[in-house]
Amino acid sequence: MMENILSILIFFPVVAAVFVMIFSKSGKFAMWSAFIASVIEFILTIPLMTNFDKGTSGMQFVERYYWIRSLNIDYYLGVDGISILMVFLTTFLSAIAILGSFTYIQKRQKEFYVSMLVLEAAMVGVFCALDFFLFYIFWEAMLIPMYLIIGVWGGQRRIYAAVKFFLYTLAGSVFMMLAIIALYFKYGSMTGEYTFDILKISAMGAQFPLGFQIIVFLAFFFGFAIKVPMFPFHTWLPDAHVEAPTAGSVILAGVLLKMGTYGFLRFCLPITPIASIKFVPLVAILSVIAIIYGGLVAMVQEDVKKLVAYSSVSHMGFVTLGIYAFNQSGIEGGILQMFNHGIITGALFLLIGLIYERTHTRLIADYGGIAAKVPVYATVFLIFTMASVALPSMGGFIGEFLVLVGAFKAFPTYAGVAALGVIVSAVYMLWMYQRVFFQSVNPNLHHLDDMTVREVFYMIPLIIVVFWTGLYPETFTSYMHESVKALVEQLNAVSVAMK
Repeated sequence: MMENILSILIFFPVVAAVFVMIFSKSGKFAMWSAFIASVIEFILTIPLMTNFDKGTSGMQFVERYYWIRSLNIDYYLGVDGISILMVFLTTFLSAIAILGSFTYIQKRQKEFYVSMLVLEAAMVGVFCALDFFLFYIFWEAMLIPMYLIIGVWGGQRRIYAAVKFFLYTLAGSVFMMLAIIALYFKYGSMTGEYTFDILKISAMGAQFPLGFQIIVFLAFFFGFAIKVPMFPFHTWLPDAHVEAPTAGSVILAGVLLKMGTYGFLRFCLPITPIASIKFVPLVAILSVIAIIYGGLVAMVQEDVKKLVAYSSVSHMGFVTLGIYAFNQSGIEGGILQMFNHGIITGALFLLIGLIYERTHTRLIADYGGIAAKVPVYATVFLIFTMASVALPSMGGFIGEFLVLVGAFKAFPTYAGVAALGVIVSAVYMLWMYQRVFFQSVNPNLHHLDDMTVREVFYMIPLIIVVFWTGLYPETFTSYMHESVKALVEQLNAVSVAMK
């Protein structure tokens, strides 16, 4: 089975989606079928993690078959220390998001769970694809189920949010497609072999002319910056998050945003290394702006879901800052922060959706003093609030600490300004928590039920991972050491050659 484990991980959710579509006679059957399938999918990633060789930087579990011979397009899959954590995060959050949707989704349940399973398959495919053509198919395939999840099961302004999300992402995808085509022909003209092989093109990266690298870098940068989203390409995010159903927000924040930063690591740095080095000041400035701006805008939000959405802009700024520090600490911190942000922000969106089901409001002013009514909920929310503000012993602290260490080595001034974002984060999260859970009780909230067994059940794994990452981060960073080391050595060699 290990020879084809990646194909199984990609296509098992598709098979499950077809099963749900054909055999579901009720929403309950669809709901449980999708959840069981997502749990099996997660279980399948466990042998992937345990059999991964942490001592090598190369691709593992590789599968390669001829596909379109006339264009040298292959069905080519593999994972390294960077992508394997993203596959684990995807399957882990997908199962929890589906379980968290049981009471939230009341209409077209079968179609919703089919969309979630297809989305999961496409996301896993993005992180496993080693052929540009295959990667692009998975990248675009994600748009359709997420568009439907927001547009059909979202809030009052769901159509506006879904169309905005689709258009922004599609615009970035067009630039990315042009970059892929340019690389196909440029690599072919330089070597005589026309291929979409990501590894071969990456190995050639430093030999591409500077002008060509700059054009390709900018095309990739535009596509990935929208996905992250970096300032000033972030305006689609708050609308999509606020209008999306809970599961949509969890996957959007937990996985889809990471595809932008994954793109920087997989494509921009190895394929256009000289251009990447030259654009470090621009990326660092935009990252610092995102960290501070996202935090300040989050601070003035009246809608708790929009507050967490803007906090994502700030937290993802730390990720891009770490990646473009171009050193081991910064890049590993960025990758770990990608993982941590997915867990922490995904949990916060689940908790917000949980209370929205009971109160039908997300306005901070409509709450107040609910800690006495829902003590378990208040405790769980406090855990993830502290994780979000990077409290030591929790995952968020380790990721931000490594990012700042790497950033101070590379660009101390930018790192010093970015460190202020930690303070800003504490202000808006703790102030929000105080207004929601303490102060005077809102008289309109006469009766409020605490968390059910099901709700506690799906929050426990998230709590475990948050503390596990914070107390023993080596469990996760050990996977990425060799892959990041190889990438840093490649960038250092290019940097020395430039001098």
